[in-house]
Amino acid sequence: MPSINENASPSVSPEEALEFHARGRPGKLEIMPTKPMATQRDLSLAYSPGVAVPVRAIAEDPSRAFDYTARGNMVAVISNGTAILGLGNLGALASKPVMEGKAVLFKRFADVDSIDLEIDTEDADAFINSVRYLGPSFGGINLEDIKAPECFIIEQRLRELMDIPVFHDDQHGTAIISAAGLINALEITGRDMKTTKLVCNGAGSAGIACIELIKAMGFAPENVILCDTKGVVYQGRQEGMNQWKSAHAVKTDARTLAEAMDGADVFFGLSAKGALTPAMVESMAKNPIIFAMANPDPEITPQEVADIRTDAIMATGRSDYPNQVNNVLGFPYIFRGALDVQATTINEEMKIAAAYALADLARKDVPDDVAAAYQGNRPKFGPNYIIPVPFDPRLISAIPLAVAKAAMETGVARRPIVNLDRYAQELSARRDPIASTLQRIYDRVRRQPKRIVFAEGEEEQVMRAAVSYVNQGLGTAILLGRDDIIKENARNAGIDLNKPNIEIINARLSRRNAVYADYLYERMQRKGHLFRDCQRLINNDRNHFAACMVALGDADGIVTGVTRNYSTALEDVRRVIDAKPGHCVIGASIVLSRGRTVIVADTAVHDMPNAQQIADIAEEAANFARRMGYEPRVAMLAYSTFGHPQGERSERIQEAVKLLDKRRVDFEYDGEMAADVALNPAAMQQYPFMRLTAPANVLVMPAFHSASIATKMLQELGGSTVIGPLLVGLNKPVQIVPLNAKDSDIVNMAAIAAFSAGS
Repeated sequence: MPSINENASPSVSPEEALEFHARGRPGKLEIMPTKPMATQRDLSLAYSPGVAVPVRAIAEDPSRAFDYTARGNMVAVISNGTAILGLGNLGALASKPVMEGKAVLFKRFADVDSIDLEIDTEDADAFINSVRYLGPSFGGINLEDIKAPECFIIEQRLRELMDIPVFHDDQHGTAIISAAGLINALEITGRDMKTTKLVCNGAGSAGIACIELIKAMGFAPENVILCDTKGVVYQGRQEGMNQWKSAHAVKTDARTLAEAMDGADVFFGLSAKGALTPAMVESMAKNPIIFAMANPDPEITPQEVADIRTDAIMATGRSDYPNQVNNVLGFPYIFRGALDVQATTINEEMKIAAAYALADLARKDVPDDVAAAYQGNRPKFGPNYIIPVPFDPRLISAIPLAVAKAAMETGVARRPIVNLDRYAQELSARRDPIASTLQRIYDRVRRQPKRIVFAEGEEEQVMRAAVSYVNQGLGTAILLGRDDIIKENARNAGIDLNKPNIEIINARLSRRNAVYADYLYERMQRKGHLFRDCQRLINNDRNHFAACMVALGDADGIVTGVTRNYSTALEDVRRVIDAKPGHCVIGASIVLSRGRTVIVADTAVHDMPNAQQIADIAEEAANFARRMGYEPRVAMLAYSTFGHPQGERSERIQEAVKLLDKRRVDFEYDGEMAADVALNPAAMQQYPFMRLTAPANVLVMPAFHSASIATKMLQELGGSTVIGPLLVGLNKPVQIVPLNAKDSDIVNMAAIAAFSAGS
């Protein structure tokens, strides 16, 4: 059995992965009610006696289960752990972290509720009998990590026995994404499916599913050669054969992969590292198409191919190379479309529709969300961009729509969608903008790694954050503190700091100490500070030292705040770093609640802003919203709405609106208004003169205390995710985390600081 260390990703340490899964409530899932459960009447409606009414309704008409229960948005992720993520057969229980992760991806990308079920048997018939009776509970079944050939038997029988979609993602997910890339690669190279010669190395579940799908799309069977560990699957071969391989045996004289590759147009690799040699690549046809999809190491790397051929189009399963074949582009959206029309199955036409929708998306001009991840260099359809990226916000509206349409056209939809345009709009509203934003930020920073100073380097969670920052390829982490203390604390906590991109700096012993003291004295000598005061601050206060590092170009950004309150940390860095010219320094928090995102300002800096400051905060928050990928609609909040009830504090907001009118800003804004009016479309309709065209996504609070109270209550009582306060408006990247912040929060702030450094 492989150890954890042997199979940990190079970007994630074993300790970090274990700590992540154990933190707080163990695992990655919880169940939350969708209806209120606060009063006796709520309980009476939810259970007895009220629940009897939908029970009778469903007994009379089973289709009503989709109306009155969660069935229509619920998918079961089911495995027996016989083929876990390339780790092999480690058993049903060991597969649970992977299945929980799959369930999380369903929710994150397509708002599909999901629960994992681990079936503790390797017997195909027993597995089938365990699953076949679960139909009333779920709208779909996602099979996962089941070894071949049992996976073929299990999926086929369950599809026959159940009237809901049954989908083995290891087979069909890979097939659909690779098919999408292949459609575009053929277009670029001017090939026709009917005459293209393809070799697939790997005759497991994914390999066979890939060639079945491309044949269904139009590839000539005689032009598709399947290979396994024993060579070519040819007609008449006896060794190592089964019915699924035999179905794809071809008449050929080729017996080895090398012989099959001679003159091939396309290579599909679903096998192992090194399976495709440079000599094989050299023997391929002009403009070869190579999909080396083995994970974590492809059959051949793009660098190795580039040394041999300059005319090749490459795809792999890895995110650090162009054209990633990533199943997350498929399964959440395919199930989304299937569930929304209450499909009885996922047929070939639905898979092909998904592949063509993905291919079409890669040909379109990419939105700013995607361009931002490429450092502003907007990717364009071509050899290095034939497959959309997972954080493309259009996936949620494009793929389910195509799948639902195909389901309706082929007669497997029980509830057809009448208005497809409206359906596309509803799909767009489902995506998780915060996760997309953070993913975009991380991907951008990986392409432009930055040096970030972790000012409180002796703290355990800060050290863990620094290690995670480096492991994720975000850049260099600089820990400020006493060397001996940092190393001892790391040793006691089991944290490995012996990594190439982790530096430890003791402020008192630094060679730059005198330079920083001079710089600080020049800024503070007319503000009551003697030189020895500045020297003491540089020697003893890590915030001042870190801020000087960034101000003088020795680092790109700072993260601090774990050991001192926000206002103290902000005061420290403001002695060294000024606001951007023409900008206002504010705190902005990103709040995600039930799939809806709002930016709240000012959550950190201005205590009781006047009208001028409220207008400045609104402008700065709107600019921040745009940098995060949102088109701002700004509501300036108060306890009153448009003059009722009247009050002195509301007058400041009314004046701020007039100031913005004079500035002729280029975003929607209005005020003063109560929070429900700003966020609730029905409440907005009471004020037809309101300037906002839709609910606000930027809320400007009338005071710091109301902003802080509101966001913290949302986080603790409302179950919202709150990122921030983020410090906005300084001319150098500084982020201050809350006291005693977790390592994951610190890493997010470090990534945001690094992102700002590249903006």
